[in-house]
Parts: sequence; C-alpha cells; structure tokens
Amino acid sequence: MAQNLFDLTGKVALVTGANSGLGLGFATGLAKSGADIVIWGRRADKNAAIVEQLKQYGTRVIAQEVDVTNEADVVSAMAEAVKKMGRLDCVIANAGTATMMPSFVETPSEVYHDLLAVNQHGAVYTLREAARHMVERSKAGDMGGSLIICGSMSIFGGVGGLGHYAAAKGALESLSKTLAVELGQYQIRVNVLAPGFIATEMTQADPEVFKMIEGTFSAKTPVGRVGQPEDLEGIVVYLASDRSTFHTGDTLIIDGGAWVNT
Repeated sequence: MAQNLFDLTGKVALVTGANSGLGLGFATGLAKSGADIVIWGRRADKNAAIVEQLKQYGTRVIAQEVDVTNEADVVSAMAEAVKKMGRLDCVIANAGTATMMPSFVETPSEVYHDLLAVNQHGAVYTLREAARHMVERSKAGDMGGSLIICGSMSIFGGVGGLGHYAAAKGALESLSKTLAVELGQYQIRVNVLAPGFIATEMTQADPEVFKMIEGTFSAKTPVGRVGQPEDLEGIVVYLASDRSTFHTGDTLIIDGGAWVNT
C-alpha cells in the first residue's frame, strides 16, 4: 500500500508574515499536507481572510495579530499559540520587508534600522521563543521540532541597493548554524531557505521594476521563469516533516537553477 511520507497530520506549524507572499505559500503547502496552522500578521482583516482560505484543507487554523518588531508581542503571542494549539512542531521565521535604496551610501539610518527591526530582530525574537518552547517540550520527553528561516539569495551574491536587506538575511544565516549546533541535542533542526526571485505582492509592488527583474532573472534561469509561492510548498513540507530529522544546519537554494547559471 502506498504511503504519504510527508503527511503532517497532527503537527502544528506557525508562520510569521503569513497573510501574503512567501509566508502564505509556506502556510498553504503545510495546510495541504495536513498540518494545523498558526498565522501571524499585522493586519487582522487579511489574517481573517487567510484563515478562511486555509480552512478548506480541513485543518485547524488560527490567526494572531502580531508585530514581530515588538518583543513583548512575540513572547505573549507564542505562549498563546502554544496554549491554543497544544504544541508547535514547526516555526517559520518569514516576516520581512524590502526597500530598494539608490546605493549603500545613500541609505538613511532610519531605513536601515527599520528594516533590521523586522527582518533580523523580529526573526530572532520569533526563533528564540519557538526554541524555548521546543526545548522545554523536549526536556519533558517530547523531542524534536523544526525551525525554518526564510533567507534570500542576497546571502550569496551582491544586489545593488539592498545592502541593508542582505545584512539582515546574512546575519540570520549565520545564526542558523549556531542554533543547529545548540539545539541538535533536543532533536530540533534549523535550516534556511534561500529563494530566488519569487513573484509576490512585495516584488510586484512596482510593475516596471518587476518587469525588468522578471526578464533578467528568467533569461538566466534554466527553467526560464521567475518563481511562484507554490514553488516553495514542497521544500517547506519536507523540512516540517519527519523525513528531515537528519537534516539541519543547511541553507537550501530554491531558485530554478539561476545560481548555477551565473
């Protein structure tokens, strides 16, 4: 009899920034595979709409209005999520923003700090509180868990105007290695996803810029197109599943082969 090796029934996953873009793609893939879902987002109306959208897959779905830049918000929301859902098996630090600057020397300090507050510090708060829950659960005899960080190809290659964004993503990639070493004893694994150019609300905010990048990226990508959020569903389901229990400390590139064709 055939078996579904990636069935997530009984597991609970929390995704930050999950009411649109990559976060919604992650949450959708997890829900399709049977996981119960916790949505974090700053807009209650968008959260509510996504809850209804994901419920079609027959899993439990709740949403919390959370600003990841607020440490107290993250601490209380994580505790509330555990209380409501009973546990968290997978937490994805995805919430982020991107602001293209003319250059590094023309990047105001305010823009730099505002971006780090979301992309780096918000992720650190999220990962720390998730790890605390998973470690406590593991010490009680219920070992395991998966922490996933949404990284970026800017970790590996320079992109003009995005130095502040790359700094945040690079910091998280470095942090993931330490977390993998520290948390391995509890069977908690930590991995980074580095997507290529994905068509989302954020990347399509400026149609002209999107069209230009789409053409450039598609031309150098062996598969000949930009990515879609659903292209990341499979890899996140794998990392959340018990099939990845021996996979930690890694950074996985999902870019249609663009990196190997540079």
